[in-house]
Amino acid sequence: MRVEIFTDGSARGNPGAGGYGVVMKAGTHYKELSAGYRKTTNNRMELLAVIKALEEMKKEGLHLIITTDSKYVCESVQKGWVFRWRMTGFKGKKNADLWRQFLTLYPKFKIEFRWVKGHAGHLENERCDQLATLAADQPDKHLIDEGYESGLGNQNLML
Repeated sequence: MRVEIFTDGSARGNPGAGGYGVVMKAGTHYKELSAGYRKTTNNRMELLAVIKALEEMKKEGLHLIITTDSKYVCESVQKGWVFRWRMTGFKGKKNADLWRQFLTLYPKFKIEFRWVKGHAGHLENERCDQLATLAADQPDKHLIDEGYESGLGNQNLML
């Protein structure tokens, strides 16, 4: 089975309030996800959107096509950077907590990343942007990005 996943992240200020948006499509099934955080960064929200989508998958081994406007996420995986970062304990890399989380999910699926230019009329990317910015703009519903706020997201730990 093939699942199409579209993701986007947003931060109002960088750092600032942020959110992520996800659209998932498989056959006739359609699902949207989003959440907002009181203080985070755009790159963290871009990566968290991918992680949240992967966590929603009920079966391992699925073929997932993830479309994102984040070159940070897309190129980190496509060019193999994140796998080298893992070997060095993420030394000097930001968002290590989220990359570790991603790397526990990544091998469970056959994942193909596709980059799309943001704010260029791509229907699902535009919807993800709406979801992410709406979540970022609702402070009464904000979650806490503990990795960011505690500073643990940037600690270099050999795990």
